[in-house]
Amino acid sequence: MDFRKRITDYGIKPGILPRGPRNAITDVEGVRVGHCTLADGPVQTGVTAVLPHGGNLFREKLLAACHVINGFGKSAGLVQVEEMGTLETPVILTNTFAVGAASEALVRYMLADNPDIGRETGTVNPVVCECNDGFLNDIRGFAVREEHVLRALASASEDFEEGAVGAGRGMSCHQLKGGIGTASRILEAEGASFTLGVLVLSNYGQLEDLRVDGRHIGPAIGKIHPPQDEQGSIIAVIATDIPLTERQLRRVARRATVGITRTGAFIGSGSGEIALAFTTANRFRHHETAPLVSLSMLNENHINLAFRAAAEATEEAVLNSMAGAEPVSGRDGHIRHSLAEYAHLFARQ
Repeated sequence: MDFRKRITDYGIKPGILPRGPRNAITDVEGVRVGHCTLADGPVQTGVTAVLPHGGNLFREKLLAACHVINGFGKSAGLVQVEEMGTLETPVILTNTFAVGAASEALVRYMLADNPDIGRETGTVNPVVCECNDGFLNDIRGFAVREEHVLRALASASEDFEEGAVGAGRGMSCHQLKGGIGTASRILEAEGASFTLGVLVLSNYGQLEDLRVDGRHIGPAIGKIHPPQDEQGSIIAVIATDIPLTERQLRRVARRATVGITRTGAFIGSGSGEIALAFTTANRFRHHETAPLVSLSMLNENHINLAFRAAAEATEEAVLNSMAGAEPVSGRDGHIRHSLAEYAHLFARQ
């Protein structure tokens, strides 16, 4: 069985908007993604890094916003993103207990290129988001270290793997194997073309609720796997080249909820669902001296296209994270099977 297939390879094509050439978050120019995967017996975890542009993010910040769908999470850096409306570091995804190590590593990574941080200028705001991979991974072992974060950052590329890789190695989704997934959409507005891409770290949902392209397939698989309580999480990183303000980005980030719930999720009390959105179009220079700066923004008569794109790409990214993940065995003999093993329940000819 080929676990590198994406959900479209099974004839499932969520939504109506056209996909980008890679159908990935990296269809947004300048965005890159890298992984470091740790897979050794009870250690099933890792790091995924999202680099929003190829320059110095501290010196050339991006407008950004976040939306907390349900706040049972331990992410770092979101308070400043919410207050200032900017993103000044790459986004690191990892497991819950690795947030501290990842934050320190990301700060050191930024200090290496910015000797003025903490001296001639202020400090830096590392953004690290997490999900709990403790079902498959020995999370108490603190396997993720600084070197793994730096390795993920160094490997960032426009082409990257999905599924049980990087931060997604030990994640579960609807009691099957979850992980890293991505998708993108192309938007046309008054002759102008824009791209919106989503990357998810999927780790949520109950099997009995699972839907693929509207088909309620969870109960059929649930005859094989007993139900468990909903205690998972998902991180959705949304990138676009649409010129949006931080207020508009927050509105777009909220629409990730639509894509998540289309897979059958009801957003449980013990879940940590967070969406982070940024635009590469509007940038803010750290050492800007002009008292006034120009800002471009989308006419909100056209913002429904961005809402639709975020919903569609999030749904497809989740399904890609599951379809592209091979089965994984981890601590104490725990195993998660791949959605691909049940393709006969949802594949279209």
